[in-house]
Amino acid sequence: MNLHEYQAKEQLKKYNVPVQEGIPVDNAGAAEEAYKQLKVQFGNNFAVVKAQIHAGGRGKGKIQGTEQRGVAVGKSAEDVKQIASNILGGTLITIQTGPAGKKVNKVLVAQDVYYPGPNPVKEFYLSILMDRAKGQNVIMYSTEGGMDIEEVAHNTPEKIFKEWVHPGGGLQPFQARKIAFNLGLGGEAFKNCVKFVTNLYNAYVGLDCSMLEINPLFKTSDEKIIAVDCKMNLDDNSLMRHPDLEALRDISEEDPTEVEAGKYNLNFVKLDGNVGCMVNGAGLAMATMDMIKLSGGEPANFLDVGGTANAQTVEAGFRIILKDPKVKAILINIFGGIVRCDRVAQGVIDAYNSIGDIKVPIIVRLQGTNAEEAKQLITQSGLKVQSAILLSEAAALVQKAVSA
Repeated sequence: MNLHEYQAKEQLKKYNVPVQEGIPVDNAGAAEEAYKQLKVQFGNNFAVVKAQIHAGGRGKGKIQGTEQRGVAVGKSAEDVKQIASNILGGTLITIQTGPAGKKVNKVLVAQDVYYPGPNPVKEFYLSILMDRAKGQNVIMYSTEGGMDIEEVAHNTPEKIFKEWVHPGGGLQPFQARKIAFNLGLGGEAFKNCVKFVTNLYNAYVGLDCSMLEINPLFKTSDEKIIAVDCKMNLDDNSLMRHPDLEALRDISEEDPTEVEAGKYNLNFVKLDGNVGCMVNGAGLAMATMDMIKLSGGEPANFLDVGGTANAQTVEAGFRIILKDPKVKAILINIFGGIVRCDRVAQGVIDAYNSIGDIKVPIIVRLQGTNAEEAKQLITQSGLKVQSAILLSEAAALVQKAVSA
């Protein structure tokens, strides 16, 4: 589950991680008032207005049909109000949203941290995630932080440092000092960076994050180290331990079909292909998707009905697949180990009868528990469904459907 920047920063503050302060608002008038509050608190005439969406690249992205960036600096109350008005309600298109973009419902009016002082300011990059190959968390960091970090990673990978953390011992003090040293820090900034990295790692573990990215990690002119931006992704499987975090979920940022699938406990991920697939078991799902590609099609989704599927959940999955206008065929590939094939067949029949005239070909391969009963149900239903026994037969039917 993703959090918005302003939500993530509030969580970091609970772990004593210094952040760029800000006030989230959903209208231009409130943005103006937020600017005035920040000016009184920090004594700065500038404020940063930041679109709140679940995607990166906001600083380079633009509101559809305008030249307004997703992140902009306001120099007065009126300026901040106008920027917020330009952003709110608009569709922000970034490198991560794709051409469809995302609607902006909130902005964060944040303090300007680029104030002048005795020392130069500096932007860094730092993130924490799981390295599954090593079975350890890894801290990735670089002296080249900011909006061009993707280009840095691509063109000069030697500037990206990595520090692995053993799960048995956790982050060690010498590792935090090594990170601060490699970032070229000294004096008070060095000490502050060590504290920052230590507390940030504690937040990553304590919040059950699957990814935590700070870009930029910022050194102010008075040697403070703060998180100017924060992208936080939480492990969905841990939310049972964090009901307060689950309450922060913003379903308006998620794909509607994936949200609907979640209501029926379906493991569904929407893709961009033309063949819908319904399978039980993640391994079989991946093999089925490979088979679709080898047959000349492209998977339109990943849909695992799981081992406890019944007619109702299967019907729900069937309906979700049919909502995709790109789908030219549907392949149902079920191996009945725990799930019964006749339940799947009944769900397909119920969905077919309920929806009515379905234009796309439906290919069904049911093997395992109650497979014969399932085939009998489908045969007696009179539905226009193509049956297959072997994967090769199903592949041939898929190939015929997508080439028609």
